[in-house]
Amino acid sequence: MTPRTAKAAAMADTDSAQTPPGPEPGPHEDPVPRFLREADRDPGRPAVRDGHRCLSFGELKDRSARLADVLAGHGVRRGTLVGVRLPRSVDLVVALLAVWRAGGAYVPLDPGYPAERLAHMTRDADLRLVVTDRPDPAPHPGVRQVTVDERAPDTAARRPEATPTPDDPAYVIYTSGSTGRPKGVVVSRGGVAHLIAALEHGGLYAAAPRTVGWNASVSFDASVQQWARVCRGDTLVLIDDRLRSDPAAFAAHVREHAVTDLDVTPSHWQVLRDPLLEDPGATPLRLFVGGEPIPVPLWRDLALAAERGLVEAVNVYGPTETTVDATAAWITGDRPHLGLPLHGVRGQVLDARLRPVPDGTEGELFLSGAGVAQAYLGRPALTAERFLPDPAAAAPPGSRMYRTGDRVRRRADGTLDYLGRTDRQVKLHGFRVEPGEIETVLADHPDVAAAAVTADPARGLSAYCTLAHGPATADTPERTAARLLGHLAATLPPYLVPSRLTVLPDMPLTANGKLDHAALPTAADRARAARPADEDRHLEPTGPVEPLIARTWAEVLGRDRVRADDDFFVLGGHSLMALKVIAGLKRSLGVVISTRAVYQHPQLRELARHVEDLLADRP
Repeated sequence: MTPRTAKAAAMADTDSAQTPPGPEPGPHEDPVPRFLREADRDPGRPAVRDGHRCLSFGELKDRSARLADVLAGHGVRRGTLVGVRLPRSVDLVVALLAVWRAGGAYVPLDPGYPAERLAHMTRDADLRLVVTDRPDPAPHPGVRQVTVDERAPDTAARRPEATPTPDDPAYVIYTSGSTGRPKGVVVSRGGVAHLIAALEHGGLYAAAPRTVGWNASVSFDASVQQWARVCRGDTLVLIDDRLRSDPAAFAAHVREHAVTDLDVTPSHWQVLRDPLLEDPGATPLRLFVGGEPIPVPLWRDLALAAERGLVEAVNVYGPTETTVDATAAWITGDRPHLGLPLHGVRGQVLDARLRPVPDGTEGELFLSGAGVAQAYLGRPALTAERFLPDPAAAAPPGSRMYRTGDRVRRRADGTLDYLGRTDRQVKLHGFRVEPGEIETVLADHPDVAAAAVTADPARGLSAYCTLAHGPATADTPERTAARLLGHLAATLPPYLVPSRLTVLPDMPLTANGKLDHAALPTAADRARAARPADEDRHLEPTGPVEPLIARTWAEVLGRDRVRADDDFFVLGGHSLMALKVIAGLKRSLGVVISTRAVYQHPQLRELARHVEDLLADRP
């Protein structure tokens, strides 16, 4: 069967399953028994690879069993929350699977997050046990640390496999919170089983084992869709942060390990596209594109690549609160859309009074079915606000629906158009961002009187503040902004740190005295224009390379001008922006630099010297 024929057949299967919505499916098999069956069927087949090691299914079964025994010896039972603080490696897969085999639920603690953020999550989840590779020399009080290679005493009896129910928790993933406090979403074992079964039912997961690139952070819910595929017999190829930030190395890694399935955000795909498609291979790469809306030009480019047999691309959508994915659409045609609900998912478009709206009319999307999460951990009021009784006639008694906050419109064929948010929440680089959380942390700084944050898919996050007192004599607005951005970076994960911060004399207000978010960029432009022209000894980029890099930085960072002594990361750059800089320099100069070079030469003038050296060495 050709890729296009296979795709059409899968889409027809999804259509027939979703129009009209069918009854609730029966219970699906828990992922752990599926994994054990696959491991017994072919123990020598590769299960998971990272850059250095490979574990077969048999080895993964044995190692996860040993760690599950250790966890059980420390009191892990059905429903116990266990922190997992490990980099993306084969050890991480061992730990996640071991927690499930012991009956527990994992709470990912990304080692790249600030210590304050990890401490909050540890306290909020009331963790008593954390699996790690490097024990913290100053652990949190009452928290026991277990290394991933720890073994149970030789005298300990091998405990039986846990037998969790579908209602037992599988994991708790923290998302940005509008009040400044991240919230933990509790997802059930049944939700994970439903996710796998629904993607299989729709033909999105192939029947035969595939090789899956694990590309997402374990703190991002898309990681569940990626790593849990080992439970159905797929091989995992881990893609660490070093590879993620180097498009050429990323593509080489994908080709070396014959990856067939890859999850990407639209932002990441735009920098990966050229190196991945310049040598696509015999089997088209199946892309699961999600995490943020797909722009029209990118949708059309993906559709054209699929038409040419270079990729098979599917748009997947779903909030963390509905177990990763709730709808799917093969990317074809000219207009982006969310597609149809997955099997076992009901999508209702309702008005403000929870009444269905006619097709073609805008409303809010409510999702229900087996994938709906259980609750926000320890936050019953917020849970009651977002998880509501399902009034649909087809809903079983006691069913709940999740209020997504996404504005949609249903087409005549049942597919859903995404129209935006009902609140200020945005998706950037695949992460959910609540500007209110950033505003709260910024306003907590003693020098800040008022704070505001705006978000734009093209420019990223921008922060604005007024000061509680005048700036220090030696401080320029740029130095003050850099100091406050440092405060945010010490508290928030990288994806919540704004790209730029502007100190304003006053916040712009509407006629009724409320903050005017729409006027903030204009106010920032006025504040910059009011500064002396020679403030902070502005250095104009000179020579053949500096102005070109300055223009690239300005475009990527959304700044009016960049000086020769500016630091890329002080200005708000991050790894994904660095990839765009690399792509821009390749287009304009034909020179290829690594992300590491941007980190090693963060000052514009230093980077320009490095690029000039590369150009001089070129034949």
